[in-house]
Amino acid sequence: MITVLKGMTVTKKPILIVMAAGLGSRFGGPKQVATVDDAGHKLIDYALYDARRAGFERVVFVISPTVESDFREAVGDRVARCMEVSYAYQQLNTLPDGFSVPVGRVKPWGTAHAVLSAKEVVDANFAAINADDFYGVGAFKKLYDFLLNKAGDTHHAMVGYKLGNTLTEHGYVARGICETDSGRLVSITERTHIEARPGGAAFTEDDKTFTFVPGDTIVSMNLWAFGHSMMCEIERRFVGFLEKNLPDNPFKCEYFLPMVANQLLQDGRAEISVLPTDEKWYGVTYAEDMPALREALARMGAEGRYPDDLWME
Repeated sequence: MITVLKGMTVTKKPILIVMAAGLGSRFGGPKQVATVDDAGHKLIDYALYDARRAGFERVVFVISPTVESDFREAVGDRVARCMEVSYAYQQLNTLPDGFSVPVGRVKPWGTAHAVLSAKEVVDANFAAINADDFYGVGAFKKLYDFLLNKAGDTHHAMVGYKLGNTLTEHGYVARGICETDSGRLVSITERTHIEARPGGAAFTEDDKTFTFVPGDTIVSMNLWAFGHSMMCEIERRFVGFLEKNLPDNPFKCEYFLPMVANQLLQDGRAEISVLPTDEKWYGVTYAEDMPALREALARMGAEGRYPDDLWME
């Protein structure tokens, strides 16, 4: 593995980390492997197809070890025909020395922990994405270009979506609301309950009082581009997260990527560029989202944006 020192340049091609160990509780099933078109593709197939044509050749799937066989059969083996595939395992007991899993906890430790789980197989600048989101090829092109030409020890990026392009009609979503300045990220505030409204959305912290947010507000969809040194930052800050959060919230606290990004910004240890996109996000947060998703993918296929077989060699 490459060890990144200050000022060192990572020359290997960027890696795509796909976070696929989530439970999918609101969808009501294993949404990562639900089929989304008549050809039997999964949503992750579309994301990886777009990533591949943007330039990515290497992918690391972060999964639960309990689903490895099924995941390889449903996704990994097919992708491996066209991309270099590796696996990493997000496990509850992968914790720093001195910490143990609270008795009764089943929830994964969050997106930052998912990325950290891939540390041993990542030796280059990397992108991180969710397994159950459709991001659009334009977003992946911006990620790849940044990783190849601009990322460094203290220079990272995220793709910024317009909030109005990321909502569902069937319930609430969680989004990172971004404050930006001249194309740079200033801060991210996680809002875990955001509902669509005319002209935008509204969030609540108490299920009673809602605050309106305009539809053109920039949000994070967990589409990140990091210099390789970010692995060390995530690992270094995990202990502090556990010390702060385990005593009061042992079963549900999660270590999120935006938390690490915010800390880096507050400490003056990084610059995070915001790469804006007009792409529309699609996902299956709820089972009721599936018909609209299938219709959108069918329309894009009819327009020639996607072939019938995404993984034909």
